[in-house]
Amino acid sequence: MTTIAVLGAGKIGEALLAGLLQAGRDAEDLLFTERHPDRAAELTARYGIAKVEIDEAAKRADVLVVAVKPQDIDPVLTELAPVVGPSSLVVSLCAGLPTSLYERRLPEGVPVVRVMPNTPMVVGEAMSAVSAGTHATTAHVALVTDLLSAVGQVIEVPESQQDAVTALSGSGPAYFFYLVEAMIDAGILLGLPRAVAEKLIVQSAVGAAKMLAESSEHPVILREAVTSPGGTTINAIRELEKHGVRAALLDAIEAARDRSVQLGQ
Repeated sequence: MTTIAVLGAGKIGEALLAGLLQAGRDAEDLLFTERHPDRAAELTARYGIAKVEIDEAAKRADVLVVAVKPQDIDPVLTELAPVVGPSSLVVSLCAGLPTSLYERRLPEGVPVVRVMPNTPMVVGEAMSAVSAGTHATTAHVALVTDLLSAVGQVIEVPESQQDAVTALSGSGPAYFFYLVEAMIDAGILLGLPRAVAEKLIVQSAVGAAKMLAESSEHPVILREAVTSPGGTTINAIRELEKHGVRAALLDAIEAARDRSVQLGQ
């Protein structure tokens, strides 16, 4: 069985560990690193997974999943460089960081696969995009795809598209949360209690997402099905267009893409 070490057990790292356990992996085949002792003890008590240091993780694990914040990558690569080789597979979950960064800092021949997941991983509904580095093979990509399938859906994209993926699906949940927050406020403005407004909007979002996922119809068709001539919905859509909501969303996602590019530099 493949041994997997998650380097950095924040929310995404923990979600991956939990998903792998739920998918049938044994706790003995999983490891994690964590710099905060209290957090490490909590995770070991919760999942029965051993906390190790980076050098031990590199010795024992076949796959090293780097799940730290992009700004914390330097010390991790400094510790990894002396203890990894071509037999180790490094998987990066760090937003904006290209495989070339790892390949420059790690020994020649180390295979690297770049992944852009998103936070619905914590409920097993992540959307993850994977890209192979210079030394990663189709077998490496298949292994990573299999691992990530435990916590959601996976697609493979060229690495040149990863900044766009980061802006669209990596940051995407925040856009939906922002919209839901605004709609709940609108419900309160219209006189509904917060709990009622929240229930109405959250379930509407769940139902709409399920329709999108399960229907073969284009989103425009689904929207038009709710938009009766002269009705309430078309009046709302007119106001959204009047205020440039579509253009603002395009600009926002471009800004997120630009920031992803900056992080990679």
